[in-house]
Amino acid sequence: MIIEVRAKNCYAFEDEMAFSMKADMRNKKFGTNVHTENNFNVLKTAGIYGPNNAGKTCLIKCIRAIKRVLLNKKNGLMPNIFTDSDVCELGITFMTSGRKFSYDFKYNVEKEEYIYESFSEILKDQYNNEKDVCWLKKDTISEIYECVDEDVLAMIPVVSKNNLLCYVIDTNKFEHINEMKQILVGFAEIIDVINMNNIPMEHTIELMKNKNQLQQKIVDFIKNADLYLDNFEYVEMDKIRVKTGEGDEKPEERVLDLPESIMDQIRLVSTYKGVHVPSMLFDSTGTKKIVAIAGYVIEALEQGRILIVDELDSSIHFKLTRAIVALFNNELNSNAQMIFTVHDINLMDCKRMFRKEQIWFVHKDDEGVYVYSLADFTAQ
Repeated sequence: MIIEVRAKNCYAFEDEMAFSMKADMRNKKFGTNVHTENNFNVLKTAGIYGPNNAGKTCLIKCIRAIKRVLLNKKNGLMPNIFTDSDVCELGITFMTSGRKFSYDFKYNVEKEEYIYESFSEILKDQYNNEKDVCWLKKDTISEIYECVDEDVLAMIPVVSKNNLLCYVIDTNKFEHINEMKQILVGFAEIIDVINMNNIPMEHTIELMKNKNQLQQKIVDFIKNADLYLDNFEYVEMDKIRVKTGEGDEKPEERVLDLPESIMDQIRLVSTYKGVHVPSMLFDSTGTKKIVAIAGYVIEALEQGRILIVDELDSSIHFKLTRAIVALFNNELNSNAQMIFTVHDINLMDCKRMFRKEQIWFVHKDDEGVYVYSLADFTAQ
């Protein structure tokens, strides 16, 4: 689970920014909204509000960039346009298997070099005192190098800076660096980043192809989201009736010579009052988005994944967005997490849905972009 995201000179963020999912346990309200493990308390959900073009999507981009860096993919990083520096700084603190870790890196976009990276484990004693144990520090600017695997120390200054250390050496020969790589990659692989304005249908389709308990939960989710929908299924092509206007003659094969992604969407069928219709042709934009996000939501809840959603309320009724958030805040959710951006003020509900630290704001003025929590304000 994500505990904190840090960024500096990345996208809209010129100055250092910190977005925290740490729960303030002095407040006992909505205790089910908090995941507690080994004395670490992490929020299950957080909503990020703000006007258009303020920087909400840039925060999502920072999380996506961290995920891609950890998976050795093209990161897409861009420094803030109002600075002269080419160095983007990103960091993330997270919890996995009951252990808390922190990873930070600096990337020179112009030279395409990782000039700094550090990884540490954060231990907490019975008195809630935290201690950082450094596993790796590679600072090529100050020429400071640390590593728990002593045999790696001599290698760090001479290895390539075009990638993270764990991707330029054979980690199988070094116990701690190999474990570090497994921790970082394992964490990055459970993060799903989606934009509701451009959400792919393919993920739900792949899950719908396999008839199992997960598929049934996706169908139940879709049916519960649309009061008029009797059923939703992925069917074989021979069950789809194609009217040619020439009796029962089948169309020529080239008529069905379509890309596989289109064919898959045609095979999604909705049932209304016993009538089966192709979802792609008859369902509303909102229903299609519900179908597209259903796979991500159910998979996150069932497998303990992290779901990052930009514009959660796009084309979706506010009662449904509340219901989705409630699924993650529910006491039955043991380790899934969702972070989302939203415009709908109806979700900003501290009386029935959120703890104060779960509500975040992004604000921009002539001086810069600011990210802060509702918990930063005290009641008068």
